[in-house]
Amino acid sequence: MNITEKLIDMTADALTEVLSFQYPADVVLSHFFRQEKALGSHDRSFVAETVYTILRRKRSLERYIGENVTARRLVLASVVKVLGLSSRQLADCLRQADKDWLDSMQAEPETPPTIAERADMPDWLAERLLPTLGEDGLLALARSLNKSAPLDLRANPIKMEREKILASFAAEGVEAEPGLWSPQSIRMKGKPALQKHPLFLAGAFEVQDEGSQLLCYLLAPKRGEMVVDFCAGAGGKTLMLGAMMRSTGRLYAFDVADKRMAKMKPRVARSGLSNVHPVLIDSERDSKVKRLAGKIDRVLVDAPCSGMGTLRRNPDLKWRQTAAGVAELTVKQAAILDSAARMVRPGGRLVYATCSILAEENGGIVDAFLASHPDFRRLNAKEVLAAQGIDIDVGEDLQLLPQKHGTDGFYAAVMERAPKPAVPKPPKAVVEASDEAVGEVAVDATVAAVEGAGGAA
Repeated sequence: MNITEKLIDMTADALTEVLSFQYPADVVLSHFFRQEKALGSHDRSFVAETVYTILRRKRSLERYIGENVTARRLVLASVVKVLGLSSRQLADCLRQADKDWLDSMQAEPETPPTIAERADMPDWLAERLLPTLGEDGLLALARSLNKSAPLDLRANPIKMEREKILASFAAEGVEAEPGLWSPQSIRMKGKPALQKHPLFLAGAFEVQDEGSQLLCYLLAPKRGEMVVDFCAGAGGKTLMLGAMMRSTGRLYAFDVADKRMAKMKPRVARSGLSNVHPVLIDSERDSKVKRLAGKIDRVLVDAPCSGMGTLRRNPDLKWRQTAAGVAELTVKQAAILDSAARMVRPGGRLVYATCSILAEENGGIVDAFLASHPDFRRLNAKEVLAAQGIDIDVGEDLQLLPQKHGTDGFYAAVMERAPKPAVPKPPKAVVEASDEAVGEVAVDATVAAVEGAGGAA
């Protein structure tokens, strides 16, 4: 690619906006490109890839630069240290000051790098991970997080089985293969644009990381059940749960953000599902949540978290997040889990999940919850997946890591509420005469309580 001085300047301008960390990097870049309409596709690609490279390697690049770190110097350091171009190769697009600076920066800094610098992480994050991972484990994790994530799809069996989608891709010359773990996962080779692909428009597949798909297999909803996706967002896992239920039963998708829920509606329509009921709530203590106490078969809590497991896709998060921010999140996570758990019926299942790799957001939350809720017990996540034909090394709680499993970093714990003690059964004739009527009244009352309050879509 022909790198010009103007392109270096444009990339530095974009990076300056991103490094304010007021908004997510993808949002900032999208706005930047809308403002700079004259940029061609190749130039846009260079700007975006360079900015994301700097976000991934920011700590080590800053060490290389030393004093007077600027956006322009970060761009030049990235081109030299990561792309491997020399100042001589860049001569035509460099100012004299740039040439002099690069010539003076060729030698490796004398001070040995810290473990955080080697991992390209802020100090607080490296300090949190080092005790559990060790130095080698931390660096292996960092290397995997500093790579671009692959593109994973999830087949929607309501519309088309995975094998048929793969066959269709092969006939078109689109390279793809089955995922490693999820029976519905497809991993693309490269990142083709699929937003206008006929199969996508027909609802045959959705974009979803394979690790995210495994969370749904931990919940393992069955046909005809009442299920809640408590922090549904734009509905990626909701759609998969609905398909696993074969569009039967009732699947409530709760969230506090109406903008996220608005994005769910066209996805639900495209999916062909009829059992999904989006419900906007104002908090985890909303009355619509309280009305479902003890009535739900399975509840998934994909809690809001630091997102440290998604750094392959969102490398700016490690610079935008702070230790204090994580501490605030753990309070919210504990409150959400406590509230969601009240909906689980006796004998029902509860799954707590995050896209984090930090213990205080994961096992720490679940351990504290179980200590104060003796009516819940932990199930073995590996065994739950194995029962569905998924053989993966994840431990008692699921902990997915990119360097080990090839997915984003996900955590999940599977819990079960103790069933009610057995009581003597009434005479058979009485049961036969009353079961059907009582069951219909109970279900109708629950639906009316939630959806009658303005929740159903």
